[in-house]
Amino acid sequence: MTTPPPGLRERKKQATREALREAALRLAVERGPGQVRVEDIAEAAGVSPRTYNNYFASREQAIVSAVTADREARIAAAVAARPAGVRLAEAITRAVVEQYTDAGEREQKALLLITTQPALRDAFLDATAGIEAPLAAVIAERLGDAEAQTARVLAASVGVAVRIALEGWLQPAGSVEVAGGLVVPSGSLPDRLRAALAPLAPAFDAAEQHARP
Repeated sequence: MTTPPPGLRERKKQATREALREAALRLAVERGPGQVRVEDIAEAAGVSPRTYNNYFASREQAIVSAVTADREARIAAAVAARPAGVRLAEAITRAVVEQYTDAGEREQKALLLITTQPALRDAFLDATAGIEAPLAAVIAERLGDAEAQTARVLAASVGVAVRIALEGWLQPAGSVEVAGGLVVPSGSLPDRLRAALAPLAPAFDAAEQHARP
């Protein structure tokens, strides 16, 4: 499945979004998340607060975007790139685990901040809903589902499963609290993701079986 390259307007919007999330993360690292205002982020990115509000609903959303940026599209692209002989359930599990555990320096900084404040953790968990749209398109393509209803249901289920896995990984009750309110995530995130996605495998297998001529 191929998509046309973005036009100039879309590229400008993407550049603005990237500038805002980079500024949000940098300021949060320098000052602490609680000391960063929306106005500060907008000024650092060279835009107005009104423009900022066109991209993010809160400072927490902008900070979290530094670690979640484009992840949903990368998951969908990874699934689409899997050979046709690979089970859809296996392709999705591999893609999700890879994209949620292959963190670079920027993502590691953002994750460290996310563990310090409940509002950031909530925004991080809410971001999992973004998986549905791009993943549904890929699933529909693979299943040949013209109406895409089954694809949407399956993709939404993946988003819920990922959220549950992350909640178990980040929840303070199952983690270690250290100085400064830092929460050390508990357990193996890849294992939690695989366990949360495992119950969906029969549904994916059934959908693939039904789609076969």
